Amino acid sequence: MTALIRPGEAITAGTQLLASSYTGWLRDAHDGVYPLIKRSIDLAVSSLALLLLFPLLLFTALAVKLESAGPVLFSQTRIGRRGRPFKCWKFRSMYIDAEARKSDLQAHNEMHGGMTFKMKRDPRITRIGRFIRKASIDELPQLWNVWIGEMSLVGPRPPVPAEVAQYTAMDRLRLSVKPGITCIWQVSGRSDIPFDEQVQLDIRYIHERSLWMDIRLLFATVPAVLFARGAY
Repeated sequence: MTALIRPGEAITAGTQLLASSYTGWLRDAHDGVYPLIKRSIDLAVSSLALLLLFPLLLFTALAVKLESAGPVLFSQTRIGRRGRPFKCWKFRSMYIDAEARKSDLQAHNEMHGGMTFKMKRDPRITRIGRFIRKASIDELPQLWNVWIGEMSLVGPRPPVPAEVAQYTAMDRLRLSVKPGITCIWQVSGRSDIPFDEQVQLDIRYIHERSLWMDIRLLFATVPAVLFARGAY
């Protein structure tokens, strides 16, 4: 994975070529048999994972419910391929008034570039929420999004509409493929990587993507989750 996951690298010539082809909307980056095989893998893996992880999902749901008032699951509108909105599911890791309190915390945003909001010690996160975010358990309900075809196991993370409204033409290239649970920057430092570098790594994935790259990224995700680097 070394050649794939070097944050801070300059955009490759191939990526620059991809960016220069932007004509006001997004090119369809799906071609050949690759998307068919990729979808088959997504369906098989998500089905098996949902079955095997059911006890963990149930235990997490009970823990979230017992700690604080509110629903067990949190759904948020995200933007998928070619700008299509969909409901992205997570275990609720924050108190129910989190969105109302967000504006008061904007001055403490630790994500360089200001496009997304991240705080290492976000006071809106519950105790259970802090643990499941660190272990990436909060993301497991997105296996359902993968199963129904809204997401893929591997692909750029889906942004919220407010972020997309601020995107440049280069940033919008992230939306030319189906969003995923993991990708290059998720195994390279996650939230420790500035937004501009996240965009570069996502566009690099779009240009170089293949089944072999997807498999390598899935295997690289395991130690990234276990060591929780950049997770908060």
